[in-house]
Amino acid sequence: MAPGINLTMYEAVKKLARRWLPKQLLLKNELFLRKILAFKYKGDKVGCNICGSRLCNFICLKNGEKLCPSCGSLPRNRRLWDLLVERRLLHGDVLDFSPSRCLARKMREQKRLRYVSSDFVGEFEAEKSHDITAIAEPDGQFDLVVCYHVLEHVDNDRKAIAELFRVLKPGGKAVIQTPFKDDGIYEDPSITAPAERLKHFGQEDHVRIYSATGLAERLQTAGFMVEIMHFDSNTVSDHYFGMKENETILIASK
Repeated sequence: MAPGINLTMYEAVKKLARRWLPKQLLLKNELFLRKILAFKYKGDKVGCNICGSRLCNFICLKNGEKLCPSCGSLPRNRRLWDLLVERRLLHGDVLDFSPSRCLARKMREQKRLRYVSSDFVGEFEAEKSHDITAIAEPDGQFDLVVCYHVLEHVDNDRKAIAELFRVLKPGGKAVIQTPFKDDGIYEDPSITAPAERLKHFGQEDHVRIYSATGLAERLQTAGFMVEIMHFDSNTVSDHYFGMKENETILIASK
């Protein structure tokens, strides 16, 4: 933790801000408010590859996630951005489902992209409100689709996967992540109560939990070629950017 700041103080400030400031005002002034918070975190021990901040440390949340105080990025956001850059996937038309604000801002800065963000349930800041099982976009429209932590919420994920395949251009790619377990896919449509979904699937609004191979097989059935990528965060760069250990990402190609 940075000197003078601890997680309890951070959570208290966040709670007060959400209680007393309208949501739209918070969103409009998010970066300014974060800059005030991040001042205490200036340093050269770690850094954020999304906003470029150099920090003495990340904010360590209760679940162990490392939050960038400057832009609000989490490890999975920083890993995704690193992957998109490294694999040169950032070109042409991009569709991003339920985007994190830090990555949406970064995407909109890329002049060579036509970036379309979508949020169906109103929890994220986005231009469109696409139902992922019936995407209101033409066939073969996008070079890249980002579908991060979405499919585990969707009742008819096979229909959603078919739609991802449809809206991609030939040669286009979908970058997909969900929570993963070791074996198969566990789903039971009779489990609907939030408490039971939490018990069975790990979160109140999840409807299944995939294994990486199980999701890959479901994607392949829809016509995708799938690459399963595993990351263990053993490199100096991964530690510097606060990447998560034992992370898995699927790249599905049309």
